[in-house]
Amino acid sequence: MVNTPPTETLMVRVDSRIGFVTINRPDKMNALNQRVRADLRSVFGYLKTSPDVDIVIITGAGQKAFAAGTDISELKSLTNESGREFSASGQSVLNLIENLGKPVIAAINGYALGGGFELALACHIRLASEDARLGLPEVNLGLIPGYGGTQRLGQLIGTGRALEMILTGDHIDAREALRIGLINRVVPKQDLAAAAEDLARTISRKGQLAIRMALKAVGVTREVNLTDGQALEASLFGICCASDDAKEGTAAFLEKRKPEFRNR
Repeated sequence: MVNTPPTETLMVRVDSRIGFVTINRPDKMNALNQRVRADLRSVFGYLKTSPDVDIVIITGAGQKAFAAGTDISELKSLTNESGREFSASGQSVLNLIENLGKPVIAAINGYALGGGFELALACHIRLASEDARLGLPEVNLGLIPGYGGTQRLGQLIGTGRALEMILTGDHIDAREALRIGLINRVVPKQDLAAAAEDLARTISRKGQLAIRMALKAVGVTREVNLTDGQALEASLFGICCASDDAKEGTAAFLEKRKPEFRNR
């Protein structure tokens, strides 16, 4: 077990190279108020640079919610300028998570709405319990998603489906989210934590240099055309080929044994 920075709203631990982050405001449906956002920035900044962490799982405390949006009390007095700053600040936190350089798994245990849903969208892999409900209800408040939801959702499920969710503000259940490719897997609620940890341990056993290169190659697809993306892929593939991990991985395959990666 590795010591992690103390926070007011998050439970954080590192065990066997997996970082576990739990939003701990169950009485408020784990809503992402200013303190939570600041704690997420601090904790993920630590996890990004920690040599003891290969992968992160994030979830919500309690039985009802992963994270049910932003505290509405923080929204009612926003002006044009302060609203723009509010949005940009939240976006920067979720951008940190998306660009962590290490896989982040969202274990969605219940409601993931508004900013909480946008947090899940910033993660690389999403598992959901059978009772999960996902949505962007901001239009019901006369607002739009402000933490990157208008951008990430369409990239995942297509413009038409994304606009339907955003313009109606309707929730969808876990099975529908799975059907349209919004989440990777639906599991019984009692099995969600174990399923996320099992997936994390599977990924953590791989060569972490290759994991980082794969994240970078896949992540750039939304920013460049196919030709430039393939050029980057070839460059990153070359870096992997020259690594000790690739030499060990290919040797282990040929020798019919498990590889012993050193992440270099």
